Amino acid sequence: MGIIVAFLVCLVVIIVLSGIRIVRPWERGVVEFLGRYSRTVNPGLRIIIPIFERMRKVDMREQVVDVPPQEVITKDNVVVTVDAVIYFEVTDPVKVLYNVANFYVAVTKLAQTNLRNIIGDLQLDESLTSREKINSQLRAILDEATDKWGVRVTRVELQRIEPPGDVTQAMHRQMKAERDRRAAILEAEGVKQSEILKAEGHKQAAILKAEGDAEAIRKVADAEKYKKIAIAEGEAEAIIKVFESIHKGRPTPQLVAIKYLEALRAIADGRASKVFIPYESAEALGAAGALREIFKDLPPQDGSAQKAQTQGAKPQDTGEEQG
Repeated sequence: MGIIVAFLVCLVVIIVLSGIRIVRPWERGVVEFLGRYSRTVNPGLRIIIPIFERMRKVDMREQVVDVPPQEVITKDNVVVTVDAVIYFEVTDPVKVLYNVANFYVAVTKLAQTNLRNIIGDLQLDESLTSREKINSQLRAILDEATDKWGVRVTRVELQRIEPPGDVTQAMHRQMKAERDRRAAILEAEGVKQSEILKAEGHKQAAILKAEGDAEAIRKVADAEKYKKIAIAEGEAEAIIKVFESIHKGRPTPQLVAIKYLEALRAIADGRASKVFIPYESAEALGAAGALREIFKDLPPQDGSAQKAQTQGAKPQDTGEEQG
């Protein structure tokens, strides 16, 4: 009898313990009463009615679904291999349990079919360079389709888009040719810019040299001008001084005539075989004649008188001899 009681007590304890559930922080508990939805419980220690109630836990963390690789035909009839990953999180645990039988299979098939549609509308080059565009379009489609399943698609990432081997080789050759073309263009542009800079340098050098020569000529011309002005001013000042000195000394016509004759003698002493006397010299010669008359009127000195007498005697002797 005691054994039966102990068995019953153990059975009751087991049943009571089976009604205790622990819901973790990242989970939500969906409680069903006799197979029918009853309530949703939050994290913590929860108690349900054993045998009559059952709790199903739903992970609310962000999760990843790996979409298997598949072959897709692009708009220009090139077969490429595409695979992707989908990041999602559960927003409604009730819908994810009751609105879809197997969420992972459903979202995988949905992603594969929509990848075919999206890439089928793109050329090969566009599909290779428009990953962000494909990701955003696929995410929008999946997020709209999975909303009724209580799931939000956070992002979609394409892992790879791989064209066939021969197409890949052709693309490599095309890329190499394009890079060679760009390199040739850049090299030509460099040579062009170098020649332009050299020409500009020669031009600037020639301009600076011409400006330097012009400045030097101007400086020399200014120096010559200053020299001539200084000489002319000196001569003018000297003439003024001489003129003033002459007027202060009040020279007589006789002195002027003597100076004029000295000047004529200096002219006649040159290498020229002929000397042209200006018309104005007639007045000077007249002045010289007047000066002669003045000198004749002056009493001669002793030596001069004797010389005059001697000179006067000679014609007489000559006249006698001629007579």
